[in-house]
Amino acid sequence: MSDTLEHRVGEVTLTVAGPDGRPLAERDVTVAQQRHAFAFGNIGFDFVDLVGGADVAALDRLGALWLRLFNTATLPFYWGGYEPRRGSPDAERLARTARWFAERGVTVKGHPLVWHTVQPEWLLGLDLDEVERLQRARIRDVVGGFAGLIDLWDAINEAVIMPVFDNGDNAITPLARARGRIHMVRMAFEEARAANPSATLVLNDFDLSSAYECLIEGVLEAGVRIDAIGLQTHMHQGYRGEEAMWHTLDRFARYGLPLHMTETTLVSGHLMPPEIVDLNDYQIPEWPTTPEGEARQADDITRHYRSLVAHPAVQSINYWGITDEGAWLGAPAGLVRKDGSPKPAYEALDALINGEWWLKPTPMRTTADGTLTVSGFHGEYSLTADGHTLPFTITPTPRTIPVTLAV
Repeated sequence: MSDTLEHRVGEVTLTVAGPDGRPLAERDVTVAQQRHAFAFGNIGFDFVDLVGGADVAALDRLGALWLRLFNTATLPFYWGGYEPRRGSPDAERLARTARWFAERGVTVKGHPLVWHTVQPEWLLGLDLDEVERLQRARIRDVVGGFAGLIDLWDAINEAVIMPVFDNGDNAITPLARARGRIHMVRMAFEEARAANPSATLVLNDFDLSSAYECLIEGVLEAGVRIDAIGLQTHMHQGYRGEEAMWHTLDRFARYGLPLHMTETTLVSGHLMPPEIVDLNDYQIPEWPTTPEGEARQADDITRHYRSLVAHPAVQSINYWGITDEGAWLGAPAGLVRKDGSPKPAYEALDALINGEWWLKPTPMRTTADGTLTVSGFHGEYSLTADGHTLPFTITPTPRTIPVTLAV
């Protein structure tokens, strides 16, 4: 296990010239970071009702908290919620919400294209060929319809358990049982790829056992191209620790694909009992946040994010919930309390993302030949000189680039 972040930091040499093309020697400039290349994400489910709604103040309050920390938003495309009535998809609300995020520089992700849970009831009773035809059409319609606005998708969710899922009737489990996991994965990826060839498609699962490794190996051997491996880490029973997480990351990094930590939670109340196997089985009337739990959550989230960012295979971390209001399973896993006030965990993430891992506006000076070397976390930056601001990026590859001030 390593705590070095050298692989996240790059260097660029800027050759700064004036409008006449001559180097600006020994000139005072200001350099500032504008965006992380690393994907720090959260779900944007709360915003589907808020964007375009009457409560503009609530949107502004929650939006300010969300946007300060995150640059990638996951929106809900569960089939049963997206198209509860056949032929009447909820496309406009999702598009409006996606545009709200995109206009603020946020990358938008859709979740998921294929899943056996939250399915429309109108699929029940149809024969398997018709279910597959409709599933394929749904993938094409959604991915193609949102191309350019949403180009990142969880293509299929929890395929390991899909053929044996028995917690409620749905039409996808019988299809997966009859045709197999690899067939389902191939269907999801190939239909999505055909609808949007430039999309990034993720294979996502909560089952991090060897069964998921076997599925990945089978999918890759079958020639299915996947762009990233999604790993869920809902830790309602307590943080698993750096060593355990690093071991898990190493197991899945061996496939040479980026790792996306797609669903992460840490609770700020009492921990779920360890004997619970399916987190959905723990249903209680109230699960309050507590001062002790909030302190633990802040410490755990700092350790967790440090560990994940230190691993070179991890490309993104998506936290599952900004607020406790309406949180999954009623757990106090949000970073903001129900009253809208930030928890210590929010402040802890802020200290990392916008503090320790961020280059604030920094006065610098060019050399006699007009050059300036800047190092920082990979991402988007700006240089300001003589009243002009110009963008540049820091990437993993050191390079020299010209920067010319406009007239």
